[in-house]
Amino acid sequence: MEFRHVAGFLAVAEELHFGRAAERLHMAQPPLSQQIRALERELGVPLFERNTRSVRLTAAGTAFLPYARRVLDELEAARFAARAGGRGEVGRVSIAFTGPSSREEIPALTRAVRAAHPGIELRLESGYYAGATVAAIADREIDLGFVRMPVRRAGVRTRVYKYERLVAVLPIDHRLADAPDIEVADLADDPFVSLPGARGSTVREHIVAAAFQAGFAPRIVQEAGDTYTLLDLVAAGVGVTLTVSSVRHIRSPGMVYKELRGERPPIEAALAWREDNASPALRAVLRIADEVFPGPSD
Repeated sequence: MEFRHVAGFLAVAEELHFGRAAERLHMAQPPLSQQIRALERELGVPLFERNTRSVRLTAAGTAFLPYARRVLDELEAARFAARAGGRGEVGRVSIAFTGPSSREEIPALTRAVRAAHPGIELRLESGYYAGATVAAIADREIDLGFVRMPVRRAGVRTRVYKYERLVAVLPIDHRLADAPDIEVADLADDPFVSLPGARGSTVREHIVAAAFQAGFAPRIVQEAGDTYTLLDLVAAGVGVTLTVSSVRHIRSPGMVYKELRGERPPIEAALAWREDNASPALRAVLRIADEVFPGPSD
């Protein structure tokens, strides 16, 4: 059964006139009549009762009509979906993020994508450290990720969208809890709590680098699987930590944040994706991300 035969049947059924149906289809009447006869031969039943003055649907034609409409509606939907998919207006994009440090970015991006391209489904995967995110992107398990620089993986592209800084987190009864700001070296004798380095936490790398720059190796006494638990450990007095400024929205009565004195490079928060990922939906999300996160001014 050819789609053009079904379209011809539908035009005649709605017009109940072969001449008007042919005009509607921008074709001559004899080829349309041939299409209808070919369709009737294939189905084995007459679809129309016709004479020189009128055209009427048979019982078989009446039964066939709603299904013919459905077939053509589905075909048009398929055409629309294919064209929209080619433009990146439909599809699925998986996004990995850590959680608290992407608290503002994830809602802003998802709202913007939903408004611009409601046909794009975003699959959000939380709890990814930057190192694990980059590995998942390289292995084609994730399309897009929120990471921190540096990213050292061939084939993975990045775009920095904001700068962060390290801040110290101290228990409320710490000897420096009332100081306006502190040096990293002031914490040389303190026990540290940290995110696990084995799972690719770049924050852990920044803690170690800042401590080494201040002249000591941090004594890490306990690890936590996520930032919320990490800050709970600080509030419980288990140790101190350094973290990124974007998590300062997390508050606890048992801890305080302290700015760090001294010059150090900013921490670059970035979006990462596989360079050869040709998904039109991903490209559409990246274009929206450029608008939502235009990047740091400096």
